[in-house]
Amino acid sequence: MSDLSEQIQDIVTTEPVALFMKGTPTFAACGNSQRALDALRAVGAPVAAVNILPDPRIRAELSELYCWPTIPQVFVGGELIGGADIVQELAESGDLSDVIGEKLGDGWQAPGNERVVSLEL
Repeated sequence: MSDLSEQIQDIVTTEPVALFMKGTPTFAACGNSQRALDALRAVGAPVAAVNILPDPRIRAELSELYCWPTIPQVFVGGELIGGADIVQELAESGDLSDVIGEKLGDGWQAPGNERVVSLEL
């Protein structure tokens, strides 16, 4: 397993909510990344965002590890939830809070708790 794979898996397994996106929370570089971020913000999820744009290997490695070809990718409690469409649909139906709560337990909400996590390339 490559160092990059290990770093990605470490983020997925240690961060309560990991969002692999194009851009950052302050400057999303695509509409789908923004939609996923907005859905997570709406429920008060603590988001650790990883910008996949600095190096194409990030996207390739992420897709290979989790068999999900598109960006963004949202992980909760170490499990892939899906991309922008799935996360937005869960938020609109009111189920996103339940999904996150099932994975993280009580006390997971932390509105405004966003940070960028960088990979060492």
